[in-house]
Parts: sequence; C-alpha cells; structure tokens
Amino acid sequence: MEASQGVETQFKYIVRVLGTDLDGNMKLLWGLASIKGIGYSTALAVVRHLGLNPELLVGYLTEEQVAKIEEAFQNITKLGMPTWMYNRRNDVETGVDMHLIGSDLILYVRKDIEREIKIGTWKGIRHKLGYKVRGQRTKTTGRLGMTVGVRKKKGAQPQQEKKEEKKQG
Repeated sequence: MEASQGVETQFKYIVRVLGTDLDGNMKLLWGLASIKGIGYSTALAVVRHLGLNPELLVGYLTEEQVAKIEEAFQNITKLGMPTWMYNRRNDVETGVDMHLIGSDLILYVRKDIEREIKIGTWKGIRHKLGYKVRGQRTKTTGRLGMTVGVRKKKGAQPQQEKKEEKKQG
C-alpha cells in the first residue's frame, strides 16, 4: 500500500498518537475517534484541515503526519473550528472555550463532579449516593447488591435434572 504522498512506507501495527496506542489496521478516522475526547466529527474536521486521506490506515502514517496530527489536536482552538465542536465550552473557572483530550478530560470531569458534590446540587447528591444522575429509571436497574426477582420453591429441582429423570424412567 502507498501512503497519501505516494511514498512507500513501513507499516506499523501499533501507532502512538496523543498518548494512546492505536491499532494500525484501523482507518484514520476511526482510529482517531477511539482517543478519549475525540469523536468522529472532530477527527474528520481535523483530518480535512490537515489534508490527509481519511481512508488511510493508521499503520501507514509517517512520523511527520503523526506529529502534525498531535500538534493540531493540542491547538484545536487555533484551527478555526466552530465553538460548538469543542467538548468544554465556557469553562466554569476560566470562562474559556477548550477542547480536552485524554487524561485532561478525565481530570476535568472528576473535578466537576467533586464541585457538584461540594456545593450540594441535585446531581452532586445523586453522585454521592451512587444513584443514576440523568433521570434514568431506578426501579429495576442501577441496583447495588441484591437482585429482586422470582423465588424458587425450596423443594424444586432444576429443569435439567427433571428431564434426565424422565429419560431414564
């Protein structure tokens, strides 16, 4: 296979991009979308901005292309993308539009949950108690520990044993 620039390159089965190991057999868009904080639409916008082939397998990326991709995602706000594509608009502390990737996203989400718990909002209370937060059903799902269902009779035998007894007798 040839890369997008027409130069034969060495295929790599694992490519490290933005601190995440990507499978070299995946197409570029789906490989980038598997990084935490990057979705398919964001990956497509950045790949088009960089002029890369979205159908290219990740294993055929050169070191220069990987460096370009990392640089673009680190400074995604400077690419001129609309603000609705960012995953953290109008940050609570700074008021700045950001796009977080990887461990930064995890840390910010954890900090948001701790802030909600501290100020005692409804979502914070639900997080604190370990219940579902976004209005899902809790009557039958989200239980911690025991299950509720139909009880078996004490003297009842499993169905398999009954079938075997009928075959033998």
